[in-house]
Amino acid sequence: MNEFGLKPKNADLSKIGLSNMGDIYWNLEPAELVEHTIVNGQGVLADSGALAVDTGEFTGRSPKDKFCVKDATTESTVWWGDINIPMAPAVFERLRERMSAYLMGRDAYVQDAYACADPAFRLNLRLVAELPWGALFGNNMFLRPTKDELKGFSPEWNIICAPGFLADPKVDGTRQHNFAAVDFTRKMILIGGTAYTGEIKKGIFSVLNYILPQNHDVLSMHCSANIGKDGDTAVFFGLSGTGKTTLSADPQRQLIGDDEHGWGKNGVFNFEGGCYAKCIDLSREKEPEIWNAVRFGALLENVSFKENSQSEVDFSDSSKTENTRVSYPMEHIENHAVPSMGGHPKDIFFLTCDAYGVLPPISRLSPGQAMYWFLSGYTAKVAGTEAGITEPKTVFSACFGAPFLPLHPTKYADMLGKRMKEHDVHVWLVNTGWSGGAYGTGERMKLRHTRAMISAALHGELDKVEYAVHPVFGVSMPTSCPDVPAEILDPRNTWKDKHAYDAQADELASAFQENFNKYRDNASAEIIKAEPAARVKA
Repeated sequence: MNEFGLKPKNADLSKIGLSNMGDIYWNLEPAELVEHTIVNGQGVLADSGALAVDTGEFTGRSPKDKFCVKDATTESTVWWGDINIPMAPAVFERLRERMSAYLMGRDAYVQDAYACADPAFRLNLRLVAELPWGALFGNNMFLRPTKDELKGFSPEWNIICAPGFLADPKVDGTRQHNFAAVDFTRKMILIGGTAYTGEIKKGIFSVLNYILPQNHDVLSMHCSANIGKDGDTAVFFGLSGTGKTTLSADPQRQLIGDDEHGWGKNGVFNFEGGCYAKCIDLSREKEPEIWNAVRFGALLENVSFKENSQSEVDFSDSSKTENTRVSYPMEHIENHAVPSMGGHPKDIFFLTCDAYGVLPPISRLSPGQAMYWFLSGYTAKVAGTEAGITEPKTVFSACFGAPFLPLHPTKYADMLGKRMKEHDVHVWLVNTGWSGGAYGTGERMKLRHTRAMISAALHGELDKVEYAVHPVFGVSMPTSCPDVPAEILDPRNTWKDKHAYDAQADELASAFQENFNKYRDNASAEIIKAEPAARVKA
Protein backbone atom coordinates (compact mmCIF):
# COMPACT_ATOMS: atom_id res chain seq x y z
CA MET A 1 0.00 0.00 0.00
CA ASN A 2 1.44 3.35 -1.10
CA GLU A 3 0.25 6.64 0.35
CA PHE A 4 0.30 10.03 -1.34
CA GLY A 5 -0.77 13.58 -0.58
CA LEU A 6 -1.04 15.44 2.69
CA LYS A 7 -1.50 12.81 5.39
CA PRO A 8 -2.06 13.94 9.01
CA LYS A 9 0.68 12.93 11.41
CA ASN A 10 -1.19 10.24 13.36
CA ALA A 11 -3.69 9.19 10.69
CA ASP A 12 -4.30 5.44 10.53
CA LEU A 13 -7.17 3.88 8.58
CA SER A 14 -6.69 0.59 10.41
CA LYS A 15 -8.37 2.27 13.39
CA ILE A 16 -11.63 2.04 11.46
CA GLY A 17 -10.92 -1.45 10.16
CA LEU A 18 -9.42 -0.59 6.76
CA SER A 19 -6.18 -2.41 5.90
CA ASN A 20 -4.30 -4.02 3.00
CA MET A 21 -5.70 -1.47 0.59
CA GLY A 22 -4.29 -0.24 -2.70
CA ASP A 23 -2.89 3.26 -3.06
CA ILE A 24 -4.27 5.82 -0.61
CA TYR A 25 -4.50 9.46 -1.69
CA TRP A 26 -4.71 11.86 1.24
CA ASN A 27 -6.26 15.32 0.91
CA LEU A 28 -5.48 15.87 -2.75
CA GLU A 29 -6.10 19.28 -4.28
CA PRO A 30 -9.27 19.63 -6.41
CA ALA A 31 -7.19 19.76 -9.60
CA GLU A 32 -5.60 16.42 -8.69
CA LEU A 33 -8.98 14.82 -7.97
CA VAL A 34 -10.30 16.09 -11.30
CA GLU A 35 -7.25 14.68 -13.06
CA HIS A 36 -7.65 11.26 -11.41
CA THR A 37 -11.32 11.18 -12.41
CA ILE A 38 -10.59 11.95 -16.04
CA VAL A 39 -7.61 9.56 -16.26
CA ASN A 40 -9.79 6.82 -14.73
CA GLY A 41 -12.43 7.45 -17.39
CA GLN A 42 -15.02 8.39 -14.76
CA GLY A 43 -15.81 11.91 -15.91
CA VAL A 44 -15.17 14.69 -18.42
CA LEU A 45 -14.66 18.43 -18.31
CA ALA A 46 -17.60 20.58 -19.38
CA ASP A 47 -16.91 23.73 -21.39
CA SER A 48 -17.22 25.80 -18.21
CA GLY A 49 -14.32 23.86 -16.67
CA ALA A 50 -16.55 21.95 -14.23
CA LEU A 51 -16.14 18.19 -13.91
CA ALA A 52 -19.17 16.24 -15.18
CA VAL A 53 -19.90 12.72 -13.90
CA ASP A 54 -22.77 10.26 -13.89
CA THR A 55 -23.82 8.71 -10.60
CA GLY A 56 -25.19 5.63 -12.33
CA GLU A 57 -28.19 3.71 -11.06
CA PHE A 58 -29.09 6.22 -8.36
CA THR A 59 -29.57 9.89 -9.22
CA GLY A 60 -31.07 10.80 -5.86
CA ARG A 61 -31.25 9.67 -2.26
CA SER A 62 -32.92 6.38 -1.36
CA PRO A 63 -34.83 7.09 1.89
CA LYS A 64 -36.07 3.51 2.30
CA ASP A 65 -32.45 2.32 2.44
CA LYS A 66 -31.27 4.66 5.19
CA PHE A 67 -30.59 2.91 8.50
CA CYS A 68 -29.69 3.96 12.03
CA VAL A 69 -28.08 1.64 14.56
CA LYS A 70 -30.43 1.00 17.47
CA ASP A 71 -28.47 0.56 20.68
CA ALA A 72 -28.29 1.90 24.23
CA THR A 73 -27.34 5.35 22.87
CA THR A 74 -30.24 5.74 20.46
CA GLU A 75 -33.01 3.42 21.62
CA SER A 76 -34.91 6.06 23.59
CA THR A 77 -33.84 9.18 21.68
CA VAL A 78 -34.22 8.46 17.95
CA TRP A 79 -37.58 8.96 16.22
CA TRP A 80 -37.96 5.37 14.98
CA GLY A 81 -40.14 4.52 11.99
CA ASP A 82 -40.07 4.94 8.22
CA ILE A 83 -37.64 7.87 8.50
CA ASN A 84 -35.15 6.21 10.84
CA ILE A 85 -35.10 2.48 10.16
CA PRO A 86 -33.40 0.51 12.95
CA MET A 87 -30.33 -1.68 12.34
CA ALA A 88 -28.83 -3.94 14.97
CA PRO A 89 -25.21 -3.23 16.03
CA ALA A 90 -24.12 -6.71 14.90
CA VAL A 91 -25.63 -6.14 11.46
CA PHE A 92 -23.76 -2.83 11.12
CA GLU A 93 -20.50 -4.50 12.18
CA ARG A 94 -20.94 -7.30 9.65
CA LEU A 95 -21.64 -4.76 6.93
CA ARG A 96 -18.52 -2.78 7.91
CA GLU A 97 -16.37 -5.92 7.81
CA ARG A 98 -17.65 -6.87 4.36
CA MET A 99 -17.03 -3.34 3.07
CA SER A 100 -13.51 -3.47 4.46
CA ALA A 101 -12.90 -6.78 2.68
CA TYR A 102 -14.22 -5.27 -0.56
CA LEU A 103 -11.81 -2.33 -0.28
CA MET A 104 -8.74 -4.54 0.20
CA GLY A 105 -6.38 -3.99 -2.71
CA ARG A 106 -8.42 -1.07 -4.01
CA ASP A 107 -7.32 2.56 -4.20
CA ALA A 108 -9.10 5.10 -2.04
CA TYR A 109 -9.25 8.87 -1.62
CA VAL A 110 -9.30 10.35 1.86
CA GLN A 111 -10.62 13.83 2.50
CA ASP A 112 -10.33 15.41 5.94
CA ALA A 113 -12.80 18.20 6.64
CA TYR A 114 -15.14 19.55 9.25
CA ALA A 115 -18.73 20.73 9.68
CA CYS A 116 -20.06 23.86 11.45
CA ALA A 117 -18.60 27.31 10.77
CA ASP A 118 -19.07 28.30 14.41
CA PRO A 119 -15.85 27.10 16.12
CA ALA A 120 -17.80 26.23 19.26
CA PHE A 121 -19.53 23.38 17.44
CA ARG A 122 -16.87 22.26 14.96
CA LEU A 123 -17.16 18.56 14.04
CA ASN A 124 -14.06 17.00 12.44
CA LEU A 125 -14.78 14.25 9.94
CA ARG A 126 -12.91 11.95 7.60
CA LEU A 127 -14.33 10.75 4.27
CA VAL A 128 -12.83 7.60 2.75
CA ALA A 129 -14.09 7.51 -0.83
CA GLU A 130 -13.68 4.79 -3.43
CA LEU A 131 -13.98 7.36 -6.23
CA PRO A 132 -11.85 10.50 -6.64
CA TRP A 133 -14.89 12.61 -7.50
CA GLY A 134 -16.53 11.42 -4.29
CA ALA A 135 -13.60 13.03 -2.45
CA LEU A 136 -13.99 16.15 -4.62
CA PHE A 137 -17.61 16.38 -3.49
CA GLY A 138 -16.44 16.16 0.13
CA ASN A 139 -13.89 18.91 -0.50
CA ASN A 140 -16.56 21.11 -2.07
CA MET A 141 -19.30 20.58 0.48
CA PHE A 142 -17.57 20.44 3.85
CA LEU A 143 -15.43 23.08 5.49
CA ARG A 144 -11.76 22.80 4.62
CA PRO A 145 -8.98 22.78 7.27
CA THR A 146 -5.82 24.75 6.56
CA LYS A 147 -2.65 22.83 5.72
CA ASP A 148 -1.34 23.55 9.20
CA GLU A 149 -4.56 22.20 10.73
CA LEU A 150 -4.31 19.06 8.61
CA LYS A 151 -0.92 18.17 10.07
CA GLY A 152 -2.47 17.28 13.41
CA PHE A 153 -6.00 16.55 12.20
CA SER A 154 -8.01 13.94 14.10
CA PRO A 155 -11.56 13.00 13.02
CA GLU A 156 -14.47 12.56 15.40
CA TRP A 157 -16.65 10.99 12.69
CA ASN A 158 -15.69 8.70 9.79
CA ILE A 159 -17.55 8.11 6.52
CA ILE A 160 -16.76 5.14 4.31
CA CYS A 161 -18.26 5.50 0.84
CA ALA A 162 -17.86 2.56 -1.56
CA PRO A 163 -20.36 2.75 -4.44
CA GLY A 164 -18.95 -0.45 -5.96
CA PHE A 165 -19.79 -2.52 -2.88
CA LEU A 166 -23.20 -4.10 -3.33
CA ALA A 167 -24.86 -5.42 -0.23
CA ASP A 168 -26.53 -8.82 -0.17
CA PRO A 169 -29.85 -8.34 1.63
CA LYS A 170 -29.90 -11.95 2.82
CA VAL A 171 -26.46 -11.56 4.40
CA ASP A 172 -26.35 -7.87 5.29
CA GLY A 173 -29.87 -7.20 6.51
CA THR A 174 -30.48 -4.43 4.01
CA ARG A 175 -33.55 -3.95 1.83
CA GLN A 176 -31.56 -4.09 -1.40
CA HIS A 177 -27.97 -3.67 -2.60
CA ASN A 178 -27.64 0.04 -1.75
CA PHE A 179 -27.60 1.48 1.78
CA ALA A 180 -26.60 4.35 4.04
CA ALA A 181 -26.16 3.40 7.69
CA VAL A 182 -25.35 5.66 10.66
CA ASP A 183 -23.91 4.46 13.97
CA PHE A 184 -24.02 7.21 16.61
CA THR A 185 -22.00 5.15 19.10
CA ARG A 186 -19.15 4.27 16.73
CA LYS A 187 -19.49 7.69 15.09
CA MET A 188 -19.38 6.15 11.65
CA ILE A 189 -21.40 6.29 8.42
CA LEU A 190 -21.33 3.49 5.83
CA ILE A 191 -22.52 4.18 2.27
CA GLY A 192 -22.52 1.50 -0.41
CA GLY A 193 -24.17 0.50 -3.67
CA THR A 194 -24.87 4.10 -4.68
CA ALA A 195 -22.64 6.83 -6.10
CA TYR A 196 -25.15 9.62 -5.49
CA THR A 197 -23.10 12.10 -3.48
CA GLY A 198 -26.08 13.56 -1.64
CA GLU A 199 -25.97 10.52 0.65
CA ILE A 200 -22.62 11.79 2.00
CA LYS A 201 -23.92 15.30 2.60
CA LYS A 202 -27.19 14.26 4.20
CA GLY A 203 -25.49 11.62 6.32
CA ILE A 204 -23.55 14.29 8.19
CA PHE A 205 -26.62 16.54 8.27
CA SER A 206 -28.51 13.75 10.06
CA VAL A 207 -25.63 13.44 12.54
CA LEU A 208 -25.74 17.16 13.32
CA ASN A 209 -29.53 17.04 13.62
CA TYR A 210 -29.03 14.49 16.41
CA ILE A 211 -26.05 15.98 18.23
CA LEU A 212 -26.63 19.73 18.21
CA PRO A 213 -30.18 20.01 19.62
CA GLN A 214 -29.54 17.47 22.38
CA ASN A 215 -25.99 18.32 23.42
CA HIS A 216 -25.62 22.01 22.61
CA ASP A 217 -29.12 23.56 22.54
CA VAL A 218 -28.58 24.44 18.87
CA LEU A 219 -31.50 24.30 16.47
CA SER A 220 -30.41 22.47 13.32
CA MET A 221 -32.26 23.63 10.22
CA HIS A 222 -32.80 22.55 6.61
CA CYS A 223 -32.59 26.07 5.23
CA SER A 224 -30.53 28.62 3.36
CA ALA A 225 -29.44 31.92 4.92
CA ASN A 226 -28.01 35.27 3.91
CA ILE A 227 -27.12 38.56 5.53
CA GLY A 228 -27.79 42.16 4.48
CA LYS A 229 -25.51 45.18 4.46
CA ASP A 230 -26.87 46.23 7.85
CA GLY A 231 -26.13 42.83 9.37
CA ASP A 232 -29.73 41.58 9.20
CA THR A 233 -29.91 37.80 8.79
CA ALA A 234 -32.65 36.03 6.81
CA VAL A 235 -33.41 32.31 6.79
CA PHE A 236 -35.18 30.38 4.00
CA PHE A 237 -36.76 27.02 4.81
CA GLY A 238 -37.98 24.78 2.02
CA LEU A 239 -37.92 21.32 0.51
CA SER A 240 -35.93 20.50 -2.62
CA GLY A 241 -37.06 22.51 -5.63
CA THR A 242 -38.78 25.33 -3.70
CA GLY A 243 -36.01 27.89 -4.26
CA LYS A 244 -33.72 27.86 -1.19
CA THR A 245 -30.53 28.07 -3.22
CA THR A 246 -31.89 30.43 -5.88
CA LEU A 247 -33.51 32.94 -3.52
CA SER A 248 -30.66 33.04 -1.02
CA ALA A 249 -28.12 33.79 -3.78
CA ASP A 250 -28.95 37.50 -3.79
CA PRO A 251 -26.36 39.94 -5.22
CA GLN A 252 -27.49 42.54 -2.65
CA ARG A 253 -26.86 40.23 0.31
CA GLN A 254 -23.99 37.98 1.41
CA LEU A 255 -24.67 34.25 1.26
CA ILE A 256 -24.16 32.42 4.55
CA GLY A 257 -25.12 29.06 3.04
CA ASP A 258 -27.70 27.39 0.82
CA ASP A 259 -28.99 24.34 2.68
CA GLU A 260 -27.94 23.45 6.25
CA HIS A 261 -27.54 25.73 9.27
CA GLY A 262 -27.56 25.87 13.03
CA TRP A 263 -29.15 28.54 15.21
CA GLY A 264 -27.29 28.88 18.49
CA LYS A 265 -26.86 31.47 21.22
CA ASN A 266 -24.78 33.71 18.94
CA GLY A 267 -26.96 33.42 15.84
CA VAL A 268 -26.99 31.43 12.61
CA PHE A 269 -24.03 29.49 11.20
CA ASN A 270 -23.50 27.29 8.16
CA PHE A 271 -22.83 23.59 8.59
CA GLU A 272 -21.13 23.38 5.20
CA GLY A 273 -18.36 24.86 3.11
CA GLY A 274 -20.13 24.71 -0.23
CA CYS A 275 -23.41 24.56 -2.13
CA TYR A 276 -25.28 21.67 -3.76
CA ALA A 277 -27.64 23.29 -6.24
CA LYS A 278 -30.24 21.79 -8.52
CA CYS A 279 -29.31 22.83 -12.04
CA ILE A 280 -32.24 21.72 -14.16
CA ASP A 281 -33.06 24.67 -16.45
CA LEU A 282 -30.17 26.68 -15.01
CA SER A 283 -29.58 29.89 -16.97
CA ARG A 284 -27.25 32.87 -16.75
CA GLU A 285 -30.21 35.26 -16.88
CA LYS A 286 -32.29 33.79 -14.04
CA GLU A 287 -29.55 32.57 -11.69
CA PRO A 288 -26.29 34.38 -12.53
CA GLU A 289 -24.58 33.61 -9.19
CA ILE A 290 -25.08 29.86 -9.56
CA TRP A 291 -24.29 29.96 -13.29
CA ASN A 292 -20.95 31.64 -12.61
CA ALA A 293 -20.17 29.12 -9.85
CA VAL A 294 -20.21 26.25 -12.36
CA ARG A 295 -16.52 26.44 -13.19
CA PHE A 296 -13.33 24.48 -12.59
CA GLY A 297 -13.54 22.73 -9.24
CA ALA A 298 -17.33 22.37 -9.41
CA LEU A 299 -18.84 18.92 -9.82
CA LEU A 300 -21.78 18.43 -12.19
CA GLU A 301 -23.88 15.32 -11.72
CA ASN A 302 -26.03 13.55 -14.33
CA VAL A 303 -26.20 16.41 -16.83
CA SER A 304 -26.38 15.86 -20.58
CA PHE A 305 -24.53 17.66 -23.34
CA LYS A 306 -26.04 19.45 -26.29
CA GLU A 307 -26.37 17.61 -29.57
CA ASN A 308 -23.09 17.35 -31.48
CA SER A 309 -21.15 18.54 -28.43
CA GLN A 310 -19.10 16.65 -25.88
CA SER A 311 -18.68 19.54 -23.47
CA GLU A 312 -21.54 22.10 -23.73
CA VAL A 313 -24.08 21.27 -21.05
CA ASP A 314 -27.78 21.24 -21.91
CA PHE A 315 -29.26 22.28 -18.57
CA SER A 316 -32.80 21.81 -19.91
CA ASP A 317 -32.21 18.10 -20.58
CA SER A 318 -33.83 15.95 -17.89
CA SER A 319 -33.44 12.64 -19.73
CA LYS A 320 -31.20 11.23 -16.98
CA THR A 321 -33.01 12.85 -14.09
CA GLU A 322 -34.87 15.99 -13.03
CA ASN A 323 -32.42 16.03 -10.11
CA THR A 324 -29.36 17.25 -12.00
CA ARG A 325 -26.96 18.78 -9.49
CA VAL A 326 -23.81 20.84 -9.11
CA SER A 327 -21.61 21.12 -6.02
CA TYR A 328 -19.08 23.90 -5.57
CA PRO A 329 -17.19 25.54 -2.70
CA MET A 330 -18.56 28.74 -1.18
CA GLU A 331 -15.65 30.64 -2.72
CA HIS A 332 -17.34 30.18 -6.10
CA ILE A 333 -20.07 32.57 -4.93
CA GLU A 334 -18.54 36.02 -5.14
CA ASN A 335 -20.74 37.57 -2.48
CA HIS A 336 -20.45 35.10 0.40
CA ALA A 337 -20.02 35.76 4.10
CA VAL A 338 -16.63 35.07 5.71
CA PRO A 339 -16.93 33.30 8.07
CA SER A 340 -20.25 31.68 7.16
CA MET A 341 -22.08 33.11 10.14
CA GLY A 342 -24.75 35.71 10.90
CA GLY A 343 -26.69 37.09 13.83
CA HIS A 344 -30.13 36.06 14.99
CA PRO A 345 -32.61 36.12 12.08
CA LYS A 346 -34.83 39.15 11.55
CA ASP A 347 -36.96 37.37 8.95
CA ILE A 348 -37.77 33.71 8.26
CA PHE A 349 -39.28 32.58 4.95
CA PHE A 350 -41.11 29.28 4.50
CA LEU A 351 -40.83 28.43 0.80
CA THR A 352 -43.42 26.17 -0.78
CA CYS A 353 -43.95 25.23 -4.40
CA ASP A 354 -47.75 25.00 -4.41
CA ALA A 355 -48.58 23.20 -7.64
CA TYR A 356 -52.32 23.62 -6.91
CA GLY A 357 -52.19 27.40 -7.30
CA VAL A 358 -54.04 27.94 -4.01
CA LEU A 359 -51.59 29.71 -1.69
CA PRO A 360 -50.77 33.45 -1.84
CA PRO A 361 -47.42 34.44 -3.36
CA ILE A 362 -46.48 35.91 0.04
CA SER A 363 -48.28 36.07 3.37
CA ARG A 364 -47.43 36.87 6.97
CA LEU A 365 -47.77 34.20 9.66
CA SER A 366 -48.61 34.52 13.33
CA PRO A 367 -46.41 32.56 15.78
CA GLY A 368 -49.02 29.82 15.98
CA GLN A 369 -49.32 29.64 12.20
CA ALA A 370 -45.55 29.56 11.87
CA MET A 371 -45.35 26.51 14.12
CA TYR A 372 -48.21 24.81 12.27
CA TRP A 373 -46.61 25.35 8.85
CA PHE A 374 -43.19 24.32 10.15
CA LEU A 375 -44.52 21.01 11.45
CA SER A 376 -46.46 20.51 8.20
CA GLY A 377 -43.57 21.30 5.84
CA TYR A 378 -45.76 21.47 2.73
CA THR A 379 -44.86 21.51 -0.93
CA ALA A 380 -46.15 19.74 -4.05
CA LYS A 381 -44.46 17.74 -6.77
CA VAL A 382 -45.62 18.38 -10.30
CA ALA A 383 -46.42 16.03 -13.13
CA GLY A 384 -43.39 14.83 -15.05
CA THR A 385 -40.92 14.77 -12.18
CA GLU A 386 -41.65 11.13 -11.36
CA ALA A 387 -42.95 8.25 -13.45
CA GLY A 388 -46.69 7.85 -13.11
CA ILE A 389 -47.42 11.33 -11.74
CA THR A 390 -49.97 13.04 -13.99
CA GLU A 391 -51.41 15.44 -11.43
CA PRO A 392 -49.77 17.53 -8.68
CA LYS A 393 -48.79 15.43 -5.66
CA THR A 394 -49.04 16.80 -2.12
CA VAL A 395 -45.90 16.43 -0.01
CA PHE A 396 -45.66 17.03 3.72
CA SER A 397 -42.21 16.83 5.30
CA ALA A 398 -41.95 17.87 8.95
CA CYS A 399 -39.66 20.85 9.59
CA PHE A 400 -39.06 21.02 5.82
CA GLY A 401 -36.63 18.12 6.17
CA ALA A 402 -38.21 15.01 7.73
CA PRO A 403 -35.86 12.51 6.00
CA PHE A 404 -32.93 13.99 7.94
CA LEU A 405 -34.48 14.21 11.43
CA PRO A 406 -33.25 11.61 13.92
CA LEU A 407 -35.29 13.24 16.70
CA HIS A 408 -39.06 13.73 16.85
CA PRO A 409 -40.16 16.79 14.80
CA THR A 410 -41.73 18.47 17.83
CA LYS A 411 -38.23 18.80 19.34
CA TYR A 412 -37.13 21.05 16.47
CA ALA A 413 -40.49 22.83 16.30
CA ASP A 414 -40.39 23.71 20.01
CA MET A 415 -36.87 25.09 19.64
CA LEU A 416 -37.89 27.19 16.62
CA GLY A 417 -40.93 28.57 18.42
CA LYS A 418 -38.85 29.56 21.44
CA ARG A 419 -36.26 31.37 19.33
CA MET A 420 -38.88 33.13 17.19
CA LYS A 421 -40.48 34.65 20.27
CA GLU A 422 -37.15 35.47 21.96
CA HIS A 423 -35.90 37.43 18.95
CA ASP A 424 -39.23 38.80 17.61
CA VAL A 425 -38.75 37.22 14.18
CA HIS A 426 -41.09 37.97 11.27
CA VAL A 427 -42.23 34.78 9.54
CA TRP A 428 -43.42 34.75 5.93
CA LEU A 429 -44.96 32.06 3.75
CA VAL A 430 -43.81 32.35 0.13
CA ASN A 431 -45.38 30.35 -2.70
CA THR A 432 -42.87 29.81 -5.50
CA GLY A 433 -45.30 27.52 -7.32
CA TRP A 434 -48.38 28.27 -9.42
CA SER A 435 -50.90 31.07 -9.76
CA GLY A 436 -54.13 31.38 -11.75
CA GLY A 437 -54.80 27.66 -11.59
CA ALA A 438 -53.07 24.41 -10.82
CA TYR A 439 -50.09 23.03 -12.72
CA GLY A 440 -51.15 22.57 -16.35
CA THR A 441 -53.65 25.44 -16.21
CA GLY A 442 -52.05 28.28 -14.27
CA GLU A 443 -48.60 29.82 -14.60
CA ARG A 444 -45.49 29.53 -12.46
CA MET A 445 -44.79 32.48 -10.20
CA LYS A 446 -42.35 34.84 -11.88
CA LEU A 447 -38.97 34.79 -10.15
CA ARG A 448 -38.68 38.57 -10.38
CA HIS A 449 -41.96 38.97 -8.50
CA THR A 450 -40.88 36.52 -5.79
CA ARG A 451 -37.58 38.35 -5.40
CA ALA A 452 -39.43 41.68 -5.17
CA MET A 453 -41.77 40.39 -2.46
CA ILE A 454 -38.90 38.99 -0.41
CA SER A 455 -36.97 42.24 -0.81
CA ALA A 456 -40.00 44.21 0.36
CA ALA A 457 -40.33 42.00 3.43
CA LEU A 458 -36.64 42.32 4.25
CA HIS A 459 -36.70 46.12 3.96
CA GLY A 460 -39.78 46.55 6.12
CA GLU A 461 -41.93 47.77 3.23
CA LEU A 462 -44.61 45.17 3.96
CA ASP A 463 -44.95 46.56 7.48
CA LYS A 464 -46.58 49.66 5.98
CA VAL A 465 -49.34 48.07 3.89
CA GLU A 466 -52.82 46.74 4.57
CA TYR A 467 -53.53 43.03 4.84
CA ALA A 468 -56.44 40.72 4.06
CA VAL A 469 -57.02 37.38 5.75
CA HIS A 470 -57.26 34.26 3.59
CA PRO A 471 -60.70 32.72 4.27
CA VAL A 472 -59.43 29.13 4.38
CA PHE A 473 -55.80 29.25 5.47
CA GLY A 474 -56.11 32.29 7.75
CA VAL A 475 -52.77 33.78 6.68
CA SER A 476 -52.41 37.55 6.24
CA MET A 477 -52.01 38.62 2.59
CA PRO A 478 -50.58 42.08 1.75
CA THR A 479 -52.90 44.02 -0.53
CA SER A 480 -49.99 45.81 -2.20
CA CYS A 481 -46.25 45.32 -2.68
CA PRO A 482 -43.66 47.40 -4.57
CA ASP A 483 -42.89 46.11 -8.08
CA VAL A 484 -45.55 43.39 -7.88
CA PRO A 485 -48.98 43.54 -9.60
CA ALA A 486 -51.62 43.91 -6.87
CA GLU A 487 -53.98 41.50 -8.62
CA ILE A 488 -51.72 38.47 -8.03
CA LEU A 489 -51.42 38.97 -4.25
CA ASP A 490 -54.79 37.32 -3.56
CA PRO A 491 -54.63 33.95 -5.37
CA ARG A 492 -58.42 33.68 -5.76
CA ASN A 493 -58.36 36.77 -7.96
CA THR A 494 -56.05 35.05 -10.44
CA TRP A 495 -58.46 32.16 -11.13
CA LYS A 496 -61.13 32.57 -13.81
CA ASP A 497 -63.33 29.98 -12.10
CA LYS A 498 -63.72 31.16 -8.48
CA HIS A 499 -65.75 28.10 -7.48
CA ALA A 500 -62.96 25.85 -8.77
CA TYR A 501 -60.49 27.83 -6.63
CA ASP A 502 -62.66 27.44 -3.53
CA ALA A 503 -62.94 23.69 -4.08
CA GLN A 504 -59.19 23.34 -4.59
CA ALA A 505 -58.44 25.41 -1.47
CA ASP A 506 -60.81 23.25 0.62
CA GLU A 507 -59.21 20.09 -0.73
CA LEU A 508 -55.69 21.25 0.14
CA ALA A 509 -56.80 22.41 3.60
CA SER A 510 -58.33 18.98 4.25
CA ALA A 511 -55.00 17.39 3.31
CA PHE A 512 -53.30 19.63 5.88
CA GLN A 513 -55.76 18.54 8.56
CA GLU A 514 -55.29 14.87 7.80
CA ASN A 515 -51.51 15.17 7.82
CA PHE A 516 -51.52 17.09 11.11
CA ASN A 517 -53.40 14.33 12.93
CA LYS A 518 -50.06 12.72 13.78
CA TYR A 519 -49.05 15.81 15.80
CA ARG A 520 -52.45 16.89 17.11
CA ASP A 521 -52.27 15.22 20.53
CA ASN A 522 -48.97 16.96 21.34
CA ALA A 523 -49.78 20.33 19.77
CA SER A 524 -50.60 23.44 21.81
CA ALA A 525 -53.94 25.25 21.53
CA GLU A 526 -52.12 28.09 19.76
CA ILE A 527 -50.88 25.75 17.03
CA ILE A 528 -54.20 23.92 16.60
CA LYS A 529 -56.01 27.26 16.30
CA ALA A 530 -53.78 28.03 13.28
CA GLU A 531 -55.10 25.04 11.32
CA PRO A 532 -56.72 25.81 7.93
CA ALA A 533 -60.50 25.96 8.18
CA ALA A 534 -61.57 23.79 5.29
CA ARG A 535 -65.30 23.75 4.74
CA VAL A 536 -65.06 20.02 4.06
CA LYS A 537 -63.35 18.41 7.05
CA ALA A 538 -60.80 15.63 6.59
